[in-house]
Amino acid sequence: MKKIFLYLLTSAFLLGSVACGTARTSNEAPDEAGDTGSELSAENAQENAEDATSDIRQDQIESDNRAIEQRNEVAGDPTELADNDVSSLVRNKLEEAFPTSQLVVESEDGAVTVDGKVATAEDVEKIEPLVKEVQGVKSVVVTATAE
Repeated sequence: MKKIFLYLLTSAFLLGSVACGTARTSNEAPDEAGDTGSELSAENAQENAEDATSDIRQDQIESDNRAIEQRNEVAGDPTELADNDVSSLVRNKLEEAFPTSQLVVESEDGAVTVDGKVATAEDVEKIEPLVKEVQGVKSVVVTATAE
């Protein structure tokens, strides 16, 4: 009975992750790569940073990462992540590294695209190496800009 319950729960999580689409670091981030999103003003950046660094958000990120890991151990090959899981893991890493950002992450077969806005040109340069650290990432295209 426990295995059936675990299977059903895992299926619900998997369905939920598949339905999510792209992953964004903030509400003001573009809906998908190629969209412009809103301006990365000082006010927006401050709000993003407060949200991204809050204890609640940090707990959510840890929980999300743990759920992805557990789901893949139970439901599939732990070395092969679904595209939405890769997008979520990358988004979480970027949100922690660039809390003022407005980034959108898309993944298809391990090819990750990161678009949106960060505070500085140095931040843009840091995106690719950070993304490559995430399990399941095979290649990275960064079209994000500094504002």
